Amino acid sequence: MQRRKLIQSLVSAPLLAAGVSAASAGEADTVSAGYSSQMEGEGLLRSKRLKSGMTVGLVTPASNAWEDEDIRFAGDVVRSLGFKVKEAANLYRRSQYLAGPDEARAQDLNAMFADPDVDAVFCLRGGYGTPRILPMLDYGLIRRNPKILLGYSDITALLNAIYHRSGVMTYHGPIAAQNFTDYTLSEYQKVLVNAQSRVPLGTPPVFEASPGRVENRNRITRFAGGNARGRLIGGNLSLMASLVGTPFEPDYQGKILFLEDVGEAPYRVDRMLTQLWLAGKLQQVAGIVFGKFTETGTDGNTFSIEHVLRERTASLGIPVVRGLMIGHVDDQTVVPVGALAELDGDEGVLTLLERPVA
Repeated sequence: MQRRKLIQSLVSAPLLAAGVSAASAGEADTVSAGYSSQMEGEGLLRSKRLKSGMTVGLVTPASNAWEDEDIRFAGDVVRSLGFKVKEAANLYRRSQYLAGPDEARAQDLNAMFADPDVDAVFCLRGGYGTPRILPMLDYGLIRRNPKILLGYSDITALLNAIYHRSGVMTYHGPIAAQNFTDYTLSEYQKVLVNAQSRVPLGTPPVFEASPGRVENRNRITRFAGGNARGRLIGGNLSLMASLVGTPFEPDYQGKILFLEDVGEAPYRVDRMLTQLWLAGKLQQVAGIVFGKFTETGTDGNTFSIEHVLRERTASLGIPVVRGLMIGHVDDQTVVPVGALAELDGDEGVLTLLERPVA
């Protein structure tokens, strides 16, 4: 389901109940106090790289697939990558647009990090729901048991909250319930299996132009040049905007911010970027990488997405590029949230500067 259509169905949804686990919240406060952006060089924890034969925990922390067969397909995808699969206890649960009650989804995630037999955690899909469980996660437990957490879209909230509250690097990349294209598999292996450093992330694949037609689908747009270094934060723009003002938003100071979205018209992208600007977040970052903004519905009297992205960042005086393979597209890279990277705004290249996994 498209993110925008799903969010539109939430108008009458009840707010998250205030009665979250006091133990989890207290633990989160303790960890947050012990980890800060000032400690990132020495306090950041990397998970062990993926190897064939490992066990991957499969979770649904947001929405679920429509049918059970889609869940079984996701398990087959993970097995095809060379892993054993451990299904979360509540993997097959559904409650309208959520994959079961908040407590159950949070319990599954905590249990996967606590399980010594689970080596990594893959999210089956995104959708909606991860912000609701953020207060219920045991960030101290996660810091004591760092593991790869992989996903994108609504999973953005988990990736940035866990990085911010526990100091564990997380990974913005493909979900389990999708086919891995050759490009996606190559980027996944580069980051999570081979653990390469000083390599470009999300460089568009080579395309073949049709006769008589110029192909511009995978081109890099350079909005502002220059070079910047910083740790990576970001993901889905809607989720990053929703975290502003909460205890779970990451520190933006000196970071390289990457953003993407799907099903959002230009004026809504404008509104969310304006929110980040009014909150002072865009003024704090060292550079910005825009991935793919797909299914934008740009017919009619409207600015283009290109215009909105360029205009909303023009006054920042930092390198800004658009077009890396990050977002709701078949060909995806893996972006390690928390990793040190360099953005070359003149060349339109984002380079990983350190090993993303141990």
